[in-house]
Amino acid sequence: MRRLGVRVNADTAAEVDTALALGAEGVGLCRTEHQFLGERLPLIRRVILAADPTARDQALVALERAQHEDFRALLAAVGNRPVTVRLLDAPLHEFLPAPGQALDAGEEQRAAALREANPMLGLRGVRLALLHERLYPAQAEALFTAWADVAATGVRPELEVMIPLVSLPEELAAAAAYVRGAADAVAARTGVAVPYRLGTMIETPRAALLAGELAEHAEFFSFGTNDLTQLTYGFSRDDVERQVLASYQERGFLTASPFARLDPHGVGALVALAAERARSVRPGIKLGVCGEHGGDPESIAFCDDVGLDYVSCSAHRVPVARMAAAHSALRQRQDESGSAR
Repeated sequence: MRRLGVRVNADTAAEVDTALALGAEGVGLCRTEHQFLGERLPLIRRVILAADPTARDQALVALERAQHEDFRALLAAVGNRPVTVRLLDAPLHEFLPAPGQALDAGEEQRAAALREANPMLGLRGVRLALLHERLYPAQAEALFTAWADVAATGVRPELEVMIPLVSLPEELAAAAAYVRGAADAVAARTGVAVPYRLGTMIETPRAALLAGELAEHAEFFSFGTNDLTQLTYGFSRDDVERQVLASYQERGFLTASPFARLDPHGVGALVALAAERARSVRPGIKLGVCGEHGGDPESIAFCDDVGLDYVSCSAHRVPVARMAAAHSALRQRQDESGSAR
């Protein structure tokens, strides 16, 4: 009955298993930076901070091996369903040692030079990858090798590789070249030409406005509505949720937090515009939402109305999202039958 697909935001095989049991149709967002935390944090730290190229290369090899294992488990759990893997997006400061925690004075000096006043808008996503040019190729090679491994068992996930925080078509083109190079390297090494789609997140207003140009390089878009909301309103979510939003709702300025319910007039207008411009260039482009709005019924109805293909949400929201998508489809049919009378 419903047209809108429902996927899950999941980073591990266990999370995928839970979501599939709840009716998810695939993975709409795997956040690879979550695989770098914990015991692997020193590896990504060495990649970023090592003064010695040999030490950096050794850390990259170890990181690629670790991600390969994670990806293989994730893809095996997904099965023959779609899975969107976002390459590294976390702000750089999440990987840097705290002041005084570096291994030596040289590392402390290099870390200090990289600390930012506004890390959420600084060196993260595609920007970090373009300055550390072996990072995305290493991730992509680990992912494609894992796909070749699970394909040998008869499992063929519908793989989508996503580039985050793009604002310039040139950024996307450069990152796409890294991914293509990784696919070619894996094909040469394994004999497996991994089928995949390459796409990008739309999470800056400029990316939404330039969706037509970005669609020349992308086979799918996923709207990262959390960041898109922050950047459209000029809100720092961590700050305004504590102070501003409650006051605004009491005064009647807002009926709900724009981080919980998609703002149809501002953020939603950018989503609709981007969808229109992207499809004018690439009519078959896949469009989805992977922010928290993907689990909110009113936001889901909006996504259905503007013709997106799927929403992606946390596992516990999957049943709600499926029901909301069905209600939206029923409402649309009732509206169509009413207007035909």
